[in-house]
Amino acid sequence: MSRSWKQGDRVINSRRRNQIDVGLFIPVSGAAGIWGPSCRSCAELAAAEINAFGGLQGREIVLRIVDAGRSGEEVAEAAQEMLENGQLDALVGMHTSDVRTAVANRIAGRVPYVYTPLYEGGEVGRGVYCIGETPARQLLPGIDWLAEHLNARRWVLIGNDYVWPRTTHRIVRHHFRRRGHEILDEIYVPFGTSRFGNILERVKSLKPDAVLLSVVGEDAVHFNRAFGASGLSASIARFSCAIEENMLLAIGNANLERLFVASGYFGALENRGNDSFRERYYSRYGESGPTLNTIGQGLYEGMRFLDTLSRSSEGGGWRRPARAIGGEGVRGGYYDLAQESRAPTYLAEAHGYNFRIIESFS
Repeated sequence: MSRSWKQGDRVINSRRRNQIDVGLFIPVSGAAGIWGPSCRSCAELAAAEINAFGGLQGREIVLRIVDAGRSGEEVAEAAQEMLENGQLDALVGMHTSDVRTAVANRIAGRVPYVYTPLYEGGEVGRGVYCIGETPARQLLPGIDWLAEHLNARRWVLIGNDYVWPRTTHRIVRHHFRRRGHEILDEIYVPFGTSRFGNILERVKSLKPDAVLLSVVGEDAVHFNRAFGASGLSASIARFSCAIEENMLLAIGNANLERLFVASGYFGALENRGNDSFRERYYSRYGESGPTLNTIGQGLYEGMRFLDTLSRSSEGGGWRRPARAIGGEGVRGGYYDLAQESRAPTYLAEAHGYNFRIIESFS
């Protein structure tokens, strides 16, 4: 069960005790809005499965959808109003890191907050659980593989201008100093950038071995279309941690040459967990449903993690568990006491409108 929430909603009657309100903070608008449909469909599948087995803490989950594609301040204000109106018992979110910081500061640990996508690492906010991949487990192994197998040692780093790309690129700079690799340039663009001609001219003049792309959503689609059309992919590899199957369709098959992606999940992943997940997903939504991808699947795992957390919190409530806890998601793995996900990650190359997995990083 789900409904959209907007500022101004008020609780008219006292909330039924057999329901629990979970805020689903996902991008509906903005550069990351391309991920909204798959985020919603995967979260709703998880909620339906949990409800079928008694709900969360014995209560039926009601998803309250909030557009997290807006500014951090706007999203944080929505979270606070929901709390004050008794409409937020827990929060599961997929959005940019600046939004996460704003929301975490505003709700201040009053409800559990499960943050699902890859991120830069280091989040220690009270009540915040970041279950996505961090650079040490996803980005850096992928870079090392490309250096070894493609001799990619001279790089240009391109990202949107916010905390995740800037922090991630700082980690990359430190890693490259130890490896002896070279960063030729570091370029940042605002959200909503659709024209990359000047940047591509700069890349062409520098002649790097590879480009690290930390640009999200629609912006990344525009970049990769232009990159493919420029012919640069014949000599320059692209590497990203934020491109998924839905975006491959938007980029177009002609623009995917030598595009590599590191991720914790791909729709093509072959294991029993993913086989079962795909079957349940397409049984619910049909073959025309939103394309399965790591961003959406993360919301499924986020909801499952919330369920596991509620059952692992000793004494009831939402206390942080005193031991590592496993998830009931698609990939396996667990969440350790250092507040990190310990699930496998993979390196893949775009192949048609899908990914061909070429390496696993345990």
